Amino acid sequence: MNFSPLNKLMTTTLVVFLISGCAEKLVDVTVTIVDQKTALENQILGSYEELGNEVLLLASVRSVDEEGKLKPAVEIPQGKLKALRALQRQEFNRDDIQEFKKTLCAGEGNDGFLKFFENERTKTDAEFKAFSNAIMAEENEDRITILQRIVATNENFTEKDFPIVQKISASLNRDNAKPGEKIQLENGEWSTRR
Repeated sequence: MNFSPLNKLMTTTLVVFLISGCAEKLVDVTVTIVDQKTALENQILGSYEELGNEVLLLASVRSVDEEGKLKPAVEIPQGKLKALRALQRQEFNRDDIQEFKKTLCAGEGNDGFLKFFENERTKTDAEFKAFSNAIMAEENEDRITILQRIVATNENFTEKDFPIVQKISASLNRDNAKPGEKIQLENGEWSTRR
């Protein structure tokens, strides 16, 4: 395409006009600084989400390549495998945990773990009581495993930070509780989520 001198002048003028117009403030950006707790919550959620994605990848990995030949098994580090298995078991037990919370025989403690409460069914059904305690023990074990993995794999945490991560996890559990479920406030009092 051949431009005439007039077209070149008009194009240059237009470009200069646009550039000079862009020198003005285009967007008003407001920066909000969040407190440290929120930043840590985001790190923990990010680590937890990354583990969840890896569970999906673990389940979807094919054992043959495009030519139909067997692929060598990928070696997964023991700590990571333990955390992935904990996430899988949490998913398997999710319905039972929700039912325990709904019937108020389980509540979210301020330490990040589930707490058992007697209800009408647990008072009269010893098998259900044993079952609910066993599932809650598994859930709490899985929570510890996952929190330990988050601390171990996050460069911003050390083992001494585990109690902080645990408290943040407890806060997130309270925030995610459904209306009517028992939650323990930071001061130790038990309440019902509204």
